[in-house]
Parts: sequence; C-alpha cells; structure tokens
Amino acid sequence: MNNPKESLSYRDAGVDIDAGNELVERIKPAVKSTMRPEVLTGLGGFGALFEMNLDRWREPLLVSGTDGVGTKLVLARQMGQHETIGIDLVAMCVNDILTCGAEPLFFLDYFATGKLRLEQAQAVIEGIAEGCKLAGCALIGGETAEMPGMYGEGEYDLAGFSVGAVERSDLLDGKSIAQGHRILGLASSGPHSNGYSLIRKVIERSGVDLGSTITGVDGSPVSLGEALLAPTRIYVKPVLQLLAEHQIDGLAHITGGGLTENIVRVVPAGLGIEIDTQAWPRPEVFGWLQENGAITDSEMLRTFNCGIGMAVVTPATEAGKVADRARSMGIDCFDIGAVTVANNSTRVHYRS
Repeated sequence: MNNPKESLSYRDAGVDIDAGNELVERIKPAVKSTMRPEVLTGLGGFGALFEMNLDRWREPLLVSGTDGVGTKLVLARQMGQHETIGIDLVAMCVNDILTCGAEPLFFLDYFATGKLRLEQAQAVIEGIAEGCKLAGCALIGGETAEMPGMYGEGEYDLAGFSVGAVERSDLLDGKSIAQGHRILGLASSGPHSNGYSLIRKVIERSGVDLGSTITGVDGSPVSLGEALLAPTRIYVKPVLQLLAEHQIDGLAHITGGGLTENIVRVVPAGLGIEIDTQAWPRPEVFGWLQENGAITDSEMLRTFNCGIGMAVVTPATEAGKVADRARSMGIDCFDIGAVTVANNSTRVHYRS
C-alpha cells in the first residue's frame, strides 16, 4: 500500500462523523417526545422495533406512504426558516395514509446535505418530531447523509416514510361511494407542499418583497413569505375522530394535481364529481398567486389545493353532522360538491 506524505481523513473529504454524532445527541429529547408504548428501541440501532398491540387490533392492515416537500425547501432556505419544514414532511406522508382510514404508527426521515450544519439540521428534525406529535406517530429512526459535492452551500433535501394500520373492516376503498354522496372540504393552511416550482416562478416574475403583508387563513395579517411557508395541516387526529363517529366512504388528500385530479382518485369508475368553487372562501395567498402569475382558473385548480386540503366523501344524510363535528374540532369545513354520474370522458365539473 502506498503511504502518502500526508494522511487523509474522512473529515478532509468533507464528512464530519463527530458532527453527525453531536446532531444525534441534540435531537434525542425531541425524538423521545414522540414515543409510543409500542416502540421497543431507541436511537442508535441498525433497525427500529415496533410491537403491534394484538389486544387492540383484530385484523390489521399495514399502510405505508413516502413523500418529500419538493421545492418548498428552496423557499425555506431563502428565508432562513427551517423550523416548520419538518412538519410539512410528516404531513405529506401521514395525510396520504390517512386516506385509507389508517392511524399513523411510526415515521422515519431522510436528511441529505452537502455539509452538515448542526443548527439547521436540528431545526428541521425538531420540526419533524413536532409533526409526529401532531399526527400521534413515533419518530423511530432516520438517516442523516452528509454528501460533499452533491448539494450547494446550505442546500439539503428531505424524504419521509410513514407506516400506519387500519382494521380490514374499516378500510376506506371508495367502493361504497355512490351518486348523490356529498363532498366536504376541510380547510388547508395555505399551499401546503405542492406547486412551489410555480410559486417560485411567480415570485421571480413579480419581483415581490416576501415581507409584504397579506391576510392569512385565520384573517390576521401575515407576510407573504409566512403565508407561503405555513406548514401543511395534519388532519390525522380530527379525521380519525370523524371516522369513529360517522359514515365516511372516501378521503382524498389534495396534493399534486389539485382538486381536479385528486378527488376522483377515490371515486369509482363511471362516477364523477361536481364542485362549486364558490362554496368556500379562497385564502388571499391563492388570489395573489393567480393575479401575479396570470394563472388560469383551470391551472389553479389542477396545481394548488386552493384552500381545501382534504376532501371527505360521505352520504348526504351524514354531511351536515360531519361538517358540524369537524368545525367543533377547530377545522373549517365546507360542503363543496357532489358525486355525479360521469359525463362522457369528463369526470370533473366545476360551477361557480
């Protein structure tokens, strides 16, 4: 073996193992705060163990989901705000598996960067832990990858993976959805984590100051940047309560594809949907995006959630009770449309 005059180390190559170990120590309290009784291991193992409580579950089906937060990360980096992007990551995963009726049980994250910045990474992972608490799932593991040359200065990427469970008899598969079912919309907190490549293009074209003031979803004044970085709403706890109390036959998480493409994913073939776009107040941030980007109505509805983050499909006889119960838990809920017979090849119709 050749012996160079000056020995190289992993740190010389750009990977700081000691910094990674320090990060683990820093995040331990946040991770511990997410634990459930079924978790059998702590941080540091090669694998994480989760024990299914067979006294509680009769015939459980495991439901998995994985996602990221897309280019919302770019906006977070530009604004130097990394505290809530982890909530977005959890939300994108757990809201997806929730549409099957599943209760999220545990979550794993992947954080990749060119050079590990401890404060930045700690803020992100503490946000992930906060999202897990909001969803009631345990953050049982993850991976922090420091990869010199893969990312620019201060850049990082995130991915998440969630596993939940639902009783086979309670699985939401949409088969019971019929003509006349009502579609309820649960309010979003903003654009959530979709459409940010278009959002950044609108910001670039308009030259807007992200500190300019608009009206937030709660009616109070916020900066445009704050409105765009508002964390994705996690619907898990209130929706699980709705499922326990009422007949709900379908759930749709309004993500990429907007209202146009997501609700019909849970509606059986041969049926369509009609949505009344005047049935709910559209948050000002969407009006700002449409005006400054000269975005058509159809493009808005196919790109953004436009104020509706989760759609609930329920029999007409249940709709009023479901909406009232959702509101009692602090979530604005609107009757936004109905399930119809599909008209030729067009399954989605809008009226205003």
